[in-house]
Amino acid sequence: MTGHNAPGHGDPLIEVRGLRVDYGLGPDAVHAVIDADLTLVSGTVLGLAGESGSGKSTLAYAITRLLRAPGIITGGQVLLHGGAGTAGEENAAAAGEPTGLASTVDLLAADERQLRGLRWSRIAVVMQSAMHALNPVVTIGAQLTDVLQAHRLKMDRTDRRQRAAFLLEMVGISADNLRRYPHQLSGGMRQRVMIAMALALEPAVVIMDEPTTALDVVTQREILTELAALQRELSFAVLFITHDLSLLVELADSIAVMYAGRLLEQAPAVDLYRAPRHPYTLGLLRSFPPLHGARVPLAGIPGSPPDLRTPPPGCPFHPRCGFAMDVCRTEMPAAFGPGPGGGRSAACWLHDGVHDVPAELATPEPRSGLWAGPGPGGTPPAPAPLMDAVQPADTAALPDPAAVSPDGTAALPDPAAVPPDGGAALPDAASTTRATGPVL
Repeated sequence: MTGHNAPGHGDPLIEVRGLRVDYGLGPDAVHAVIDADLTLVSGTVLGLAGESGSGKSTLAYAITRLLRAPGIITGGQVLLHGGAGTAGEENAAAAGEPTGLASTVDLLAADERQLRGLRWSRIAVVMQSAMHALNPVVTIGAQLTDVLQAHRLKMDRTDRRQRAAFLLEMVGISADNLRRYPHQLSGGMRQRVMIAMALALEPAVVIMDEPTTALDVVTQREILTELAALQRELSFAVLFITHDLSLLVELADSIAVMYAGRLLEQAPAVDLYRAPRHPYTLGLLRSFPPLHGARVPLAGIPGSPPDLRTPPPGCPFHPRCGFAMDVCRTEMPAAFGPGPGGGRSAACWLHDGVHDVPAELATPEPRSGLWAGPGPGGTPPAPAPLMDAVQPADTAALPDPAAVSPDGTAALPDPAAVPPDGGAALPDAASTTRATGPVL
C-alpha cells in the first residue's frame, strides 16, 4: 500500500498522541512510556534513538498493538491515516463483513478484524532478532506465502510462489532459498527475509526494531543501502529504532530521542546533529569520537539510566545532567519549542524562555544559520524537515551535513571549530561509522 495508495508525500501518516504504557497494575506499575507524542510523515524515515531500556521497543509494539502482558496501554491515541487498505477490504468482503473503514483509524480502539486488515497491508514490523522471528521448522518460502495466503485471498498457489520469489530477489537473495530453513541462511540473509516479508503487501509504514543488531558492519551497510533504495522506490514510511544515534544522522529525515520512557527531543536529523538542544542528546553525540579534526577528550554521559520502578522526581535525566537546576529536580518540563514557529521540541527547562541557554545547547542550526543564543530561551527559527537523506543507490555516500548551508551553497564550519567553552567537539558526519553500526 505504498506510492499512489498511501497519503501524499509529506502528509502525516501516523500520529501518536499522549501514549502511555505501563507494565503491571496499581501503585507498583512501571511506567515504560509516558505521554509520548510522535508524528510519522508519509514517505520519510523517522529515527527513534535512546539507550537500552528507554522504552523504544515498547513504544513500537504499543503502536501496532503487539504488546504482550504484562504490558498495558493506559492512555493516548495512535491515529493511522488512510484506512485499512485494499487487503483489509478484500478480507472483510470475503468474510461477508462490511467494508469501507474510516480513512483515519485509531489503532488503540480498533477491533481484531480491523487490526487483521491493517497489519502487513498498511503497517508491517521487522522484528529485532530475525533468527527468533522466523519459524525454525518452516521453510522460507512457506513463511512468505503464508502472509500472502492470509491477506491476498484471490491469489492462487502459483501466484503466491512467484510473488515470494520476487520478494527475495528484491532484497538481493536468490529465489533458490525459498526451499531452505532459517538456520541454513546467514544472519544477513535472514534479516533480508524479514524485510521482504514486511514488504510483501506493500505497506505504507514499516517499523524496524534494530534490524541490524548482531550483524557485522559490512553486512549492516549492505542491508541499510538496500533498505534506502527500496524506501525511495516504494515510498513507504519507516520508523527506525536503534541505540546508534550516529547511524540515524545519515539514515533518517528526523530523529526523536527517548530516555526513561519520555521523548526528550525531536528535530530534523541535520539540525539535531549540528545543534542539539537537550543535554541528553548532546551527551549521546559526544559519546563517539571524531575521525577528523583536532583530538578532543570524549565526555560521554556519567552514571546509568534510572530504574523505572523508582524513577527520580522531576526530569528523569537530572541526576546525570551537567546543567541541572533546582527546578529540574522537582518538576518535569514540558516539550518546549526552542524558538518561534515550532519545527522541533526539547523537554528541558533551559528552553522555557526564562533561563539562560548554555553555549553548547545554543549553537546555530545549519538550515537557518542563525544563533539560538546564548540567552533566555534562545531564538532559532523552525527548520524544514530533511527530505533528502535517503542515499541514491548509485552514489557512494550521503552528503555531509556540514555541506548544508543557509542558502544551499556555502558549507558550514567544521564541527571541530566549536568554541572551547563548548567542550568536546561533535564528530564530522563522515566519521560516524563505528564498530557498532555503519552509515549509508
